[in-house]
Amino acid sequence: MSYHRYDAVIVGAGGAGLMTAIQMAGKANIAVVSKLYPPRSHTGAAQGGVAAALGNTEEDHWEWHMFDTVKGGDYLVDQDAAAILARDAIDAVYELEHMGLPFNRTPDGLIDQRRFGGHSRNFGEGPVRRACYAADRTGHMIIQTLYQQGIKHNVTFRDEEFLLDVLFSENGECCGVVTRELTTGEYHVLHAKAVMIATGGFGRMFKITSNAMAGTGDGVAIPYRRGVPVMDMEFYQFHPTGLYKLGILLSEAARGEGGILRNNEGEAFAARYAPTMKDLAPRDMVSRFIYEEVKAGRGIDGKDYVHLDLTHLPPEVIDAKLPDITDFARTYLNVEPKTQPVPIQPTAHYAMGGLPTDLDGRVLADASGNVIPGLYAAGESACVSVHGANRLGTNSLVDLIVFGRRAGRHMLKFVDDTSHPTMPANPDRPAREEIDEIVARPSGENAAEIRERLQDVMMDKVSVVRNAGGMNEALAEVESLRNAYKNVAIQDKGNIFNTDLTEALECGYMLDLAEALIIGALAREESRGAHYRTDFEKRDDSNWLAHTVVKMKGDKLELTKKPVTVTTFEPKERVY
Repeated sequence: MSYHRYDAVIVGAGGAGLMTAIQMAGKANIAVVSKLYPPRSHTGAAQGGVAAALGNTEEDHWEWHMFDTVKGGDYLVDQDAAAILARDAIDAVYELEHMGLPFNRTPDGLIDQRRFGGHSRNFGEGPVRRACYAADRTGHMIIQTLYQQGIKHNVTFRDEEFLLDVLFSENGECCGVVTRELTTGEYHVLHAKAVMIATGGFGRMFKITSNAMAGTGDGVAIPYRRGVPVMDMEFYQFHPTGLYKLGILLSEAARGEGGILRNNEGEAFAARYAPTMKDLAPRDMVSRFIYEEVKAGRGIDGKDYVHLDLTHLPPEVIDAKLPDITDFARTYLNVEPKTQPVPIQPTAHYAMGGLPTDLDGRVLADASGNVIPGLYAAGESACVSVHGANRLGTNSLVDLIVFGRRAGRHMLKFVDDTSHPTMPANPDRPAREEIDEIVARPSGENAAEIRERLQDVMMDKVSVVRNAGGMNEALAEVESLRNAYKNVAIQDKGNIFNTDLTEALECGYMLDLAEALIIGALAREESRGAHYRTDFEKRDDSNWLAHTVVKMKGDKLELTKKPVTVTTFEPKERVY
């Protein structure tokens, strides 16, 4: 075991983690830990754009962006957080531009902007061009730009180290992490005054997902096991346009540029459900539109998918603005988007829930808003909450840069004013014992089979449309799988790049988070945003205008409610 001492440790090298690191670089002794090489972080897969009310192509205001965020989140958004998101997005995007991010440009040389689902002018009067973009690889450009800045500022990167534990002192202060080096199997204890969790989401618990293989929720599940709560886990967004059977994302940018969803009859069916925003209604709604079309027998050839039609777009627009996603269709489905419609279906995409935080990224200890000293979170692993019950497209990248920046600045002040907390005795012991038990077991349950069963039941019973019967079946299956997992065994007993071991650990994390998700979804007896129940089809503000907070208490799970912050926009029916 190796011991290291830092002012702050940032776990995760995606957009949120890197934005945090850049605020602290050169001003504090920091390390960025990532189980991946940083440019492989999932931020790089974001395609369509980053929202900011720059007004470069038509009139726009941050207050309009705030309204769309609150309405899009079905009024479960904390409005003080939404105001910060929309207001600070403008400066944060310009900061990225000054770092060298190669945005598409207008003829006048300004950052170009395009339409995206749920973004409107004048508080809902129709679509607005708000998404700043770099072709259809905006996230890729953000991660490359931020990583280059990290290298420029001599940030210490601890690549390919797997998070095993988050450490707390006897006084409840976060005091570091335990990691395992993938190349050697060596354990590391990183003693720190502050820890940032920026490890992304957990979409791999679903069978059809746009998430990379690394999206297994490690950074959320590990603190959750240590008694840190999770919030709004039941809200998991299904993006309407994943490649059929594969889940690989076709960005909303395709519909922003004029792409149309069509059923088996060739009808542009979105206009029937959302007459104003049509194909650019929010993602939860468009996913349900597709579900309803398939249920009514209007899926393509009676199957469970519809078409995304780009054939009417000029070929030069497709080549200039949608090069990557159209290549995906050619490569994976052998479809030419310029002349053929693309088969698509909803794909598990984004976790609105996660570790609850305040406006400065400090993780909350409970529904009353008490903070855990030294523990921070940002990005998809956090819930601030700016996404509420449904995240608007392009708000994920805004969330990363705005709240990653805020958290980094707050962490810098915190570590300046704080000394290192006392470490627990033998800090690496729990992590070692868990791994030693798995490695020593001569035979047992197969983690890949457990994961596959989890993905099947979550996709079947807890996805776009839910009900109590299906979710109770899913909960029983997850509990059965968690019992099986207690006897999980691996074939590879070595130390060097033991992916058998890391995938087994990741499976355990997903099982814990799936249970928390189902518990929240069963408790929330209403339909709101991405959480749609056939047995409770109406939104219920009198009982459920509240966040759900789930906490592990020994073998039991405790669910409490946290009030939603309403400042400017009173909840009303969400119509597009």
